[in-house]
Amino acid sequence: MSKLTGWWKNRSSAQKVELYTRWSFHFFVVLEGFAVLTGLAPEGRGALLWLLPVGAQVALCGILSSRSLDWVLGRRERPGRLAVALVALTAVLTAAALTLRSAGTITHEGVTPTLVANMVGFATGSLTLALRRVRHMTYVAPGAAVATAGAAAAAGLPGGEAVGYGIGILLTSLLLTLACGFSSWLLKTVYELDQARELQAQLAVAEERLRFGRDLHDVMGRNLAVIALKSELAVQLARRERPEAVDQMVEVQRIARESQKEVRDVVRGYREADLSAELEGARGVLTAAGMRCRVEMSAGRELPSEVQSALGWVVREATTNVLRHGDARNCVIRLTQETAGASVSLTLLVENDGAPDAPAGPPGSGLTGLRERLAMVDGTLEAGLVGGGRYRLTAVVPGRAPGRPLQRLEARA
Repeated sequence: MSKLTGWWKNRSSAQKVELYTRWSFHFFVVLEGFAVLTGLAPEGRGALLWLLPVGAQVALCGILSSRSLDWVLGRRERPGRLAVALVALTAVLTAAALTLRSAGTITHEGVTPTLVANMVGFATGSLTLALRRVRHMTYVAPGAAVATAGAAAAAGLPGGEAVGYGIGILLTSLLLTLACGFSSWLLKTVYELDQARELQAQLAVAEERLRFGRDLHDVMGRNLAVIALKSELAVQLARRERPEAVDQMVEVQRIARESQKEVRDVVRGYREADLSAELEGARGVLTAAGMRCRVEMSAGRELPSEVQSALGWVVREATTNVLRHGDARNCVIRLTQETAGASVSLTLLVENDGAPDAPAGPPGSGLTGLRERLAMVDGTLEAGLVGGGRYRLTAVVPGRAPGRPLQRLEARA
């Protein structure tokens, strides 16, 4: 079952909107073809002469819609020639249908209105997709209505019937131009939001790299300068055979060892996950991704630093899994504690909806790594589906002595 639905679930939100929009316009092509064939049916054998040119017009509408969507997304140039060809073919077929109706060649009364309304209406919808400005889009439906009414009058049809054609085309074209114009705007906006979210993530990574580089520079910059200065001084003293050169090199050795320790401290702090920061970061990231994230924390006492670090990594990995797997809309992160004397037992729960029935790819090593981290603090981890498309991850750390203070977070959505 997962293989049948994976082609949809594995797509991003923007790709899903694009797929839905494209298939909607494919359906428009089928709808126009069916409506035209149904309208031509009363003409019997005379309808066969219309199949080829009308079929070409229907196909041209579909091709123009598809290539216009590519143009909207910046994947190809605007299909201007296709738009001109569609307008010309639709105008010729509309004029021919109205002329044959006026001459009495088309005998059935409902054939010409059906033929003209469908050809002109769907052509205006496809043409709207190839326009950039909203102002130009608003001219399409009135222009098509006036042109059709003028063509009907020029073909010799009564004035009232020509006006009726104009009103019918105006209403049909307005409906289709609004639908197509809104679809074009929606698709472009969704992709822009998706790109903005990706750019935001890249900026966050770049900012973290800059922070790490800044911290490392602050730690190492002064020490390296002192080492270089004292080394140069030791060289000068050694050349003069002064005994102070040894003292300077001993000082260089001491500073180098201190620098090594400070670098380890920086890296350790960089790798150490702070639970409060991770909870707040998870809420911000999931909210930015369009989910409703509720963070609940009742653990307000001091916790050992190794426990906070282990649970912080659990929050970070769980947040990553929520973003990567499934199509979650709601997520709950809850941290609770049970106090027994001087020790504190912690339970961290992360639960989200929209989980797939089966993983789309091979299992990763994220949960295994979390179990190894929790094992260092005697903790356990359970993860899996709980029904209703919900996925639950639970980390439990048994009673531990208090350590550093943990910032208290209220339930926030």
